[in-house]
Amino acid sequence: MELRHLRCFIAVAEELHFARAAEKLHIEQSPLSRAIKELEEDLGAQLFVRTTRSTRLTRAGQLFLEGVPRVFTALEQARASVKSVAAGFQGQLRIALSDGITPPRLTALLAQCREDEPEVDVRLFEVPLSKQIRGLHDDLYDVGFAQSADVGDGLLAEPVWSDPLVVAVPARHPLLTYKRIPLGEVLHYPLVMCSPQVCEGYGQQIERILRTVDVDPLIAEEVASIDLKLTLVAAGYALALVGASQIATWRNSDVIGRPLAGRSPMLITYLLRRDSEPSETLSRFIDRVSPVSAEAAAARPLPSSLDASKENEP
Repeated sequence: MELRHLRCFIAVAEELHFARAAEKLHIEQSPLSRAIKELEEDLGAQLFVRTTRSTRLTRAGQLFLEGVPRVFTALEQARASVKSVAAGFQGQLRIALSDGITPPRLTALLAQCREDEPEVDVRLFEVPLSKQIRGLHDDLYDVGFAQSADVGDGLLAEPVWSDPLVVAVPARHPLLTYKRIPLGEVLHYPLVMCSPQVCEGYGQQIERILRTVDVDPLIAEEVASIDLKLTLVAAGYALALVGASQIATWRNSDVIGRPLAGRSPMLITYLLRRDSEPSETLSRFIDRVSPVSAEAAAARPLPSSLDASKENEP
């Protein structure tokens, strides 16, 4: 089995069409078919069911597809480690990020790492939560941040950051008559949510909050980034439930943040790592997280729109 066999397999598994996969790989269809046949013979299992009308993965093919991308991830990380040493770094810290972690806090943390240990090469990987969990188990990442503590056995999830949940509302929206908006009123309007494949932990927290109200939300759109989410809010397409710091970071007067009525729910960010003794480098990194989170929470200004809402209280 060679890497070219794996590349061919992934291309066909993604396209489920041999001609399109061959075009994607810039090769003829005949050598592609031959590579897949060689791979199946080596594994002793059929990976695809191919007819004149369709191509689909077998059960063996589906299982193989779950593991093959990790081979390329490990290979890329090995290459990066060699480059890191060649560049003069004395160590490496691989950090996985899921759920659109708030930039100001991450910025402060990384700046502190750079100041304290400039000889450590910090590498960041933006991945879905499920991939972060697998990567931590497989030693592809040293530590991660996500908005879910549901990580299963073998991993630890420690709450490190919290952010008040607010309603992102377009300017001149009727709900702006409220100084604190009841969640039930929010759900009378369409919502733009983060794609569950991209922000699984965030979605879990929002779902738990929405279940406290006996109203089914109307999901207008699911997007992959906070920027697009707030862009749709600014354009008047929908409302959004986001962290207060995300509104502050975006700084657009067309989007106004309003707190929810009652006790404000908090979005919790967790530090994820293997349930084992951390390396000295990772241990020092973990020690930095809590002080940074406390300083960020104390120093983080409220968005101007939230300050204004206090001034308008009856």
